Amino acid sequence: MFLKNCWYVAAWDYELIDGKLLARTILNEPVLLYRGDSGEVIALNDRCPHRGALLSQGRREGDSVRCMYHGIKYDQTGRCVQIPGQDMIPPRLRVRKYPLVESAHLIWIWMGDPARADRSLIPEYAPLHDPKWKGLPAYLHYDANYLLIVDNLSDFAHLAFVHTNTLGGSEEYAFVTKPVVIEKLERGFRVERWHMNSESPPYHKKVIRDKDTKVDRRNHVTMLIPGIFYMETAFTPAGQGGEKGNLQNAREYRNCQYMTPETESTTHFFWAYLNNYEGEDSTISRSLLDSLIEGFMEDKAIIEQQQKTLDADAGFQMLGILADAPLAHFRRVLEKLIQAEQSTAAAPAAAAKETSLA
Repeated sequence: MFLKNCWYVAAWDYELIDGKLLARTILNEPVLLYRGDSGEVIALNDRCPHRGALLSQGRREGDSVRCMYHGIKYDQTGRCVQIPGQDMIPPRLRVRKYPLVESAHLIWIWMGDPARADRSLIPEYAPLHDPKWKGLPAYLHYDANYLLIVDNLSDFAHLAFVHTNTLGGSEEYAFVTKPVVIEKLERGFRVERWHMNSESPPYHKKVIRDKDTKVDRRNHVTMLIPGIFYMETAFTPAGQGGEKGNLQNAREYRNCQYMTPETESTTHFFWAYLNNYEGEDSTISRSLLDSLIEGFMEDKAIIEQQQKTLDADAGFQMLGILADAPLAHFRRVLEKLIQAEQSTAAAPAAAAKETSLA
Protein backbone atom coordinates (compact mmCIF):
# COMPACT_ATOMS: atom_id res chain seq x y z
CA MET A 1 0.00 0.00 0.00
CA PHE A 2 2.80 2.42 0.90
CA LEU A 3 6.24 3.17 -0.47
CA LYS A 4 8.54 2.97 2.57
CA ASN A 5 12.03 3.66 1.27
CA CYS A 6 11.56 7.38 0.78
CA TRP A 7 11.29 10.52 2.90
CA TYR A 8 7.97 11.71 4.32
CA VAL A 9 7.24 14.86 6.29
CA ALA A 10 6.51 13.85 9.90
CA ALA A 11 5.99 17.30 11.45
CA TRP A 12 6.76 21.00 11.37
CA ASP A 13 9.38 22.03 13.90
CA TYR A 14 6.87 24.24 15.73
CA GLU A 15 4.93 21.11 16.69
CA LEU A 16 7.83 20.02 18.92
CA ILE A 17 8.27 23.13 21.06
CA ASP A 18 8.37 23.16 24.86
CA GLY A 19 9.53 19.56 25.19
CA LYS A 20 6.33 18.15 23.71
CA LEU A 21 6.01 14.41 23.13
CA LEU A 22 4.16 14.20 19.79
CA ALA A 23 2.35 10.97 18.95
CA ARG A 24 1.82 10.56 15.22
CA THR A 25 0.87 7.45 13.26
CA ILE A 26 2.77 7.27 9.96
CA LEU A 27 2.23 4.52 7.38
CA ASN A 28 0.23 2.59 10.00
CA GLU A 29 3.13 2.70 12.48
CA PRO A 30 2.87 4.55 15.85
CA VAL A 31 5.72 7.05 16.08
CA LEU A 32 6.88 9.27 18.94
CA LEU A 33 8.56 12.55 17.96
CA TYR A 34 10.32 14.90 20.37
CA ARG A 35 13.24 17.30 20.66
CA GLY A 36 15.78 16.42 23.34
CA ASP A 37 17.71 18.79 25.55
CA SER A 38 20.63 18.51 23.11
CA GLY A 39 18.43 20.01 20.39
CA GLU A 40 18.29 16.76 18.43
CA VAL A 41 14.89 15.73 17.08
CA ILE A 42 14.24 12.05 17.80
CA ALA A 43 11.72 9.58 16.37
CA LEU A 44 11.08 6.28 18.16
CA ASN A 45 8.40 3.66 17.81
CA ASP A 46 5.68 4.75 20.21
CA ARG A 47 5.33 1.41 22.02
CA CYS A 48 7.29 0.28 25.02
CA PRO A 49 8.36 -3.29 24.12
CA HIS A 50 7.76 -4.42 27.71
CA ARG A 51 3.96 -4.23 27.73
CA GLY A 52 3.08 -2.04 24.77
CA ALA A 53 2.34 1.14 26.72
CA LEU A 54 2.65 4.37 24.73
CA LEU A 55 5.93 6.20 25.21
CA SER A 56 4.17 9.40 24.12
CA GLN A 57 2.30 9.17 27.44
CA GLY A 58 5.61 8.91 29.24
CA ARG A 59 8.12 11.50 30.41
CA ARG A 60 10.99 13.08 28.51
CA GLU A 61 14.28 13.13 30.44
CA GLY A 62 16.98 15.01 28.54
CA ASP A 63 17.30 13.18 25.23
CA SER A 64 15.70 10.06 26.70
CA VAL A 65 12.12 9.04 27.37
CA ARG A 66 10.74 7.07 30.31
CA CYS A 67 7.69 4.83 30.03
CA MET A 68 5.35 5.79 32.85
CA TYR A 69 3.84 2.32 33.18
CA HIS A 70 6.82 0.57 34.83
CA GLY A 71 9.40 3.35 34.61
CA ILE A 72 11.61 1.77 31.93
CA LYS A 73 13.88 4.35 30.29
CA TYR A 74 15.10 4.46 26.67
CA ASP A 75 17.80 6.73 25.28
CA GLN A 76 17.73 8.64 21.98
CA THR A 77 18.92 5.56 20.08
CA GLY A 78 16.02 3.48 21.40
CA ARG A 79 18.28 1.44 23.72
CA CYS A 80 16.94 0.57 27.16
CA VAL A 81 19.23 2.20 29.73
CA GLN A 82 17.31 1.69 32.99
CA ILE A 83 14.82 -0.73 34.52
CA PRO A 84 13.76 0.27 38.04
CA GLY A 85 14.71 -2.48 40.48
CA GLN A 86 16.64 -4.51 37.89
CA ASP A 87 20.35 -4.20 37.05
CA MET A 88 20.44 -6.62 34.11
CA ILE A 89 19.05 -5.07 30.91
CA PRO A 90 18.00 -7.56 28.21
CA PRO A 91 19.69 -6.64 24.88
CA ARG A 92 16.41 -7.17 23.03
CA LEU A 93 14.64 -4.56 25.14
CA ARG A 94 14.95 -1.65 22.74
CA VAL A 95 12.73 0.57 20.63
CA ARG A 96 13.03 1.12 16.91
CA LYS A 97 14.56 4.47 16.00
CA TYR A 98 13.68 6.10 12.66
CA PRO A 99 16.11 8.20 10.60
CA LEU A 100 15.19 11.90 10.73
CA VAL A 101 16.35 15.06 8.97
CA GLU A 102 15.41 18.55 10.10
CA SER A 103 15.52 21.05 7.25
CA ALA A 104 13.79 24.40 6.63
CA HIS A 105 11.40 23.90 9.59
CA LEU A 106 10.33 20.48 8.30
CA ILE A 107 10.98 17.19 10.08
CA TRP A 108 11.51 14.42 7.50
CA ILE A 109 11.26 10.74 8.46
CA TRP A 110 12.40 7.54 6.72
CA MET A 111 10.04 4.62 7.45
CA GLY A 112 11.87 1.96 5.43
CA ASP A 113 15.30 0.32 5.63
CA PRO A 114 17.50 2.68 7.73
CA ALA A 115 20.57 1.68 5.72
CA ARG A 116 19.00 3.27 2.64
CA ALA A 117 18.13 6.60 4.29
CA ASP A 118 20.03 9.03 2.05
CA ARG A 119 19.55 12.72 2.90
CA SER A 120 20.27 13.71 -0.70
CA LEU A 121 16.97 12.07 -1.69
CA ILE A 122 14.97 14.75 0.15
CA PRO A 123 13.36 17.01 -2.49
CA GLU A 124 14.33 20.29 -0.85
CA TYR A 125 12.20 23.33 -1.70
CA ALA A 126 14.43 26.37 -2.20
CA PRO A 127 11.87 29.05 -1.18
CA LEU A 128 11.63 27.51 2.31
CA HIS A 129 15.34 28.25 2.72
CA ASP A 130 15.14 31.78 1.24
CA PRO A 131 14.23 34.57 3.72
CA LYS A 132 12.67 36.69 0.97
CA TRP A 133 9.83 34.15 0.77
CA LYS A 134 7.56 34.60 3.76
CA GLY A 135 4.62 32.55 4.97
CA LEU A 136 3.10 30.63 7.86
CA PRO A 137 3.34 26.82 8.10
CA ALA A 138 0.16 24.83 8.75
CA TYR A 139 -1.25 21.34 9.22
CA LEU A 140 -4.57 19.60 8.50
CA HIS A 141 -5.76 16.06 9.09
CA TYR A 142 -7.81 14.33 6.37
CA ASP A 143 -10.08 11.34 6.85
CA ALA A 144 -9.13 10.15 3.37
CA ASN A 145 -6.42 8.26 1.54
CA TYR A 146 -3.49 10.48 0.60
CA LEU A 147 -3.77 9.65 -3.10
CA LEU A 148 -7.20 11.28 -3.24
CA ILE A 149 -5.49 14.51 -2.16
CA VAL A 150 -2.79 13.98 -4.80
CA ASP A 151 -5.55 13.55 -7.40
CA ASN A 152 -7.18 16.77 -6.24
CA LEU A 153 -3.98 18.74 -6.66
CA SER A 154 -3.13 17.23 -10.04
CA ASP A 155 -5.67 19.15 -12.11
CA PHE A 156 -6.60 22.81 -11.74
CA ALA A 157 -9.98 22.53 -13.44
CA HIS A 158 -11.51 21.99 -10.00
CA LEU A 159 -10.40 25.49 -8.94
CA ALA A 160 -13.25 27.00 -10.96
CA PHE A 161 -15.97 24.92 -9.34
CA VAL A 162 -14.83 23.99 -5.83
CA HIS A 163 -13.08 27.30 -5.12
CA THR A 164 -15.12 29.86 -7.08
CA ASN A 165 -15.26 32.24 -4.13
CA THR A 166 -11.88 31.45 -2.56
CA LEU A 167 -8.82 30.19 -4.44
CA GLY A 168 -10.17 29.84 -7.95
CA GLY A 169 -12.30 32.64 -9.28
CA SER A 170 -14.83 32.35 -12.08
CA GLU A 171 -15.78 29.12 -13.85
CA GLU A 172 -14.17 30.62 -16.94
CA TYR A 173 -10.85 29.21 -15.72
CA ALA A 174 -11.99 25.66 -16.43
CA PHE A 175 -13.47 26.38 -19.84
CA VAL A 176 -10.90 28.67 -21.48
CA THR A 177 -7.58 27.43 -20.09
CA LYS A 178 -5.63 24.29 -20.79
CA PRO A 179 -2.15 23.18 -19.71
CA VAL A 180 0.59 24.61 -21.90
CA VAL A 181 3.06 22.07 -20.50
CA ILE A 182 2.50 18.50 -19.30
CA GLU A 183 5.79 16.76 -18.57
CA LYS A 184 6.09 13.23 -17.22
CA LEU A 185 8.98 12.93 -14.78
CA GLU A 186 10.76 9.81 -13.54
CA ARG A 187 9.10 10.22 -10.13
CA GLY A 188 6.18 12.55 -10.83
CA PHE A 189 5.04 15.18 -13.30
CA ARG A 190 5.12 18.87 -14.12
CA VAL A 191 2.18 20.97 -15.38
CA GLU A 192 1.99 24.64 -16.38
CA ARG A 193 -1.23 26.55 -16.99
CA TRP A 194 -1.98 30.20 -17.88
CA HIS A 195 -5.22 32.15 -17.52
CA MET A 196 -4.92 35.29 -19.63
CA ASN A 197 -6.68 38.65 -19.16
CA SER A 198 -8.68 37.46 -16.14
CA GLU A 199 -9.87 38.79 -12.83
CA SER A 200 -7.77 38.00 -9.78
CA PRO A 201 -9.18 35.19 -7.62
CA PRO A 202 -10.71 36.24 -4.27
CA TYR A 203 -7.74 35.19 -2.10
CA HIS A 204 -5.40 37.40 -4.16
CA LYS A 205 -7.78 40.37 -4.23
CA LYS A 206 -7.69 40.41 -0.44
CA VAL A 207 -3.98 41.26 -0.35
CA ILE A 208 -3.61 43.72 -3.27
CA ARG A 209 -4.76 47.30 -3.79
CA ASP A 210 -5.62 47.21 -7.51
CA LYS A 211 -8.39 44.64 -7.09
CA ASP A 212 -10.13 45.24 -10.44
CA THR A 213 -7.05 45.24 -12.69
CA LYS A 214 -7.00 42.34 -15.17
CA VAL A 215 -4.09 39.93 -14.80
CA ASP A 216 -2.39 37.06 -16.58
CA ARG A 217 -2.21 34.18 -14.10
CA ARG A 218 0.38 31.44 -14.16
CA ASN A 219 0.32 28.20 -12.16
CA HIS A 220 3.33 25.93 -12.52
CA VAL A 221 3.10 22.66 -10.60
CA THR A 222 5.53 19.86 -9.79
CA MET A 223 4.18 16.72 -8.10
CA LEU A 224 6.69 14.21 -6.77
CA ILE A 225 6.42 10.74 -5.24
CA PRO A 226 5.35 9.88 -2.61
CA GLY A 227 3.08 12.94 -2.30
CA ILE A 228 4.98 16.21 -2.55
CA PHE A 229 3.46 19.21 -4.31
CA TYR A 230 5.31 22.39 -5.29
CA MET A 231 3.64 25.27 -7.13
CA GLU A 232 4.83 28.59 -8.50
CA THR A 233 2.08 31.18 -9.03
CA ALA A 234 2.45 34.60 -10.65
CA PHE A 235 -0.05 37.37 -11.37
CA THR A 236 1.28 39.81 -13.97
CA PRO A 237 -0.53 42.80 -15.49
CA ALA A 238 -2.63 41.55 -18.43
CA GLY A 239 -0.85 41.81 -21.77
CA GLN A 240 2.52 42.63 -20.23
CA GLY A 241 4.14 39.45 -21.53
CA GLY A 242 4.39 37.48 -18.33
CA GLU A 243 4.22 34.28 -20.36
CA LYS A 244 7.43 35.43 -22.08
CA GLY A 245 9.23 36.05 -18.79
CA ASN A 246 8.37 39.71 -18.16
CA LEU A 247 7.55 39.65 -14.44
CA GLN A 248 7.75 43.39 -13.81
CA ASN A 249 5.18 44.43 -11.16
CA ALA A 250 4.19 40.78 -10.74
CA ARG A 251 2.84 39.38 -7.50
CA GLU A 252 4.32 35.93 -6.93
CA TYR A 253 3.65 33.02 -4.60
CA ARG A 254 5.36 29.72 -3.80
CA ASN A 255 3.30 26.85 -2.44
CA CYS A 256 4.56 23.61 -0.90
CA GLN A 257 2.28 20.81 0.26
CA TYR A 258 3.18 17.41 1.71
CA MET A 259 0.82 14.44 1.97
CA THR A 260 1.96 11.81 4.48
CA PRO A 261 -0.18 8.68 4.90
CA GLU A 262 -1.36 8.04 8.42
CA THR A 263 -3.33 4.92 7.51
CA GLU A 264 -4.94 3.61 4.32
CA SER A 265 -7.82 6.02 4.85
CA THR A 266 -6.33 8.98 6.76
CA THR A 267 -3.62 11.52 5.92
CA HIS A 268 -1.37 14.14 7.48
CA PHE A 269 -1.34 17.27 5.32
CA PHE A 270 1.37 19.92 5.75
CA TRP A 271 1.68 23.14 3.77
CA ALA A 272 3.05 26.67 3.54
CA TYR A 273 1.95 29.38 1.11
CA LEU A 274 4.74 31.89 0.60
CA ASN A 275 4.97 35.35 -0.94
CA ASN A 276 7.94 37.57 -1.76
CA TYR A 277 6.45 41.04 -1.43
CA GLU A 278 5.03 41.60 2.06
CA GLY A 279 8.27 42.84 3.65
CA GLU A 280 8.37 42.70 7.44
CA ASP A 281 4.60 42.94 7.91
CA SER A 282 3.03 39.48 8.31
CA THR A 283 -0.50 40.70 7.53
CA ILE A 284 -0.38 39.27 4.00
CA SER A 285 0.87 35.89 5.23
CA ARG A 286 -1.94 35.74 7.77
CA SER A 287 -4.54 36.62 5.14
CA LEU A 288 -3.15 33.98 2.79
CA LEU A 289 -3.16 31.38 5.58
CA ASP A 290 -6.82 32.10 6.32
CA SER A 291 -7.69 31.92 2.60
CA LEU A 292 -5.85 28.64 2.13
CA ILE A 293 -7.56 27.08 5.15
CA GLU A 294 -10.92 28.19 3.76
CA GLY A 295 -10.07 26.70 0.37
CA PHE A 296 -8.65 23.47 1.72
CA MET A 297 -11.74 22.92 3.84
CA GLU A 298 -13.72 23.03 0.58
CA ASP A 299 -11.43 20.35 -0.84
CA LYS A 300 -11.54 18.39 2.40
CA ALA A 301 -15.33 18.09 2.35
CA ILE A 302 -15.29 16.62 -1.16
CA ILE A 303 -12.28 14.35 -0.64
CA GLU A 304 -13.52 12.89 2.63
CA GLN A 305 -16.88 12.18 1.00
CA GLN A 306 -14.99 10.44 -1.82
CA GLN A 307 -13.39 8.18 0.77
CA LYS A 308 -16.79 7.31 2.21
CA THR A 309 -18.07 6.51 -1.30
CA LEU A 310 -15.14 4.21 -2.00
CA ASP A 311 -15.43 2.51 1.39
CA ALA A 312 -19.13 1.90 0.85
CA ASP A 313 -18.69 0.27 -2.56
CA ALA A 314 -15.49 -1.70 -3.08
CA GLY A 315 -16.49 -2.35 -6.69
CA PHE A 316 -16.74 1.31 -7.65
CA GLN A 317 -14.12 2.30 -10.23
CA MET A 318 -13.18 5.88 -11.00
CA LEU A 319 -13.09 6.58 -14.74
CA GLY A 320 -10.55 8.94 -16.25
CA ILE A 321 -10.84 11.96 -18.51
CA LEU A 322 -8.09 13.71 -20.49
CA ALA A 323 -7.23 16.01 -17.59
CA ASP A 324 -6.34 12.95 -15.49
CA ALA A 325 -3.27 12.05 -17.57
CA PRO A 326 -0.70 13.44 -15.06
CA LEU A 327 -2.27 11.72 -12.04
CA ALA A 328 -2.61 8.45 -13.98
CA HIS A 329 1.13 8.60 -14.71
CA PHE A 330 1.84 9.35 -11.03
CA ARG A 331 -0.17 6.36 -9.83
CA ARG A 332 1.47 4.00 -12.37
CA VAL A 333 4.97 5.04 -11.33
CA LEU A 334 4.11 4.78 -7.63
CA GLU A 335 2.60 1.32 -8.07
CA LYS A 336 5.71 0.08 -9.87
CA LEU A 337 7.98 1.43 -7.13
CA ILE A 338 5.89 -0.21 -4.41
CA GLN A 339 5.86 -3.54 -6.26
CA ALA A 340 9.64 -3.42 -6.75
CA GLU A 341 10.19 -2.57 -3.10
CA GLN A 342 7.96 -5.37 -1.88
CA SER A 343 9.60 -7.88 -4.23
CA THR A 344 13.04 -6.91 -2.93
CA ALA A 345 11.87 -7.25 0.67
CA ALA A 346 10.25 -10.62 0.02
CA ALA A 347 13.35 -12.18 -1.59
CA PRO A 348 15.44 -12.66 1.62
CA ALA A 349 12.44 -14.13 3.45
CA ALA A 350 11.85 -16.63 0.65
CA ALA A 351 15.53 -17.57 0.59
CA ALA A 352 15.57 -18.09 4.35
CA LYS A 353 12.51 -20.35 4.10
CA GLU A 354 14.14 -22.46 1.38
CA THR A 355 17.29 -22.79 3.51
CA SER A 356 15.30 -23.93 6.53
CA LEU A 357 13.55 -26.60 4.43
CA ALA A 358 16.76 -27.89 2.88
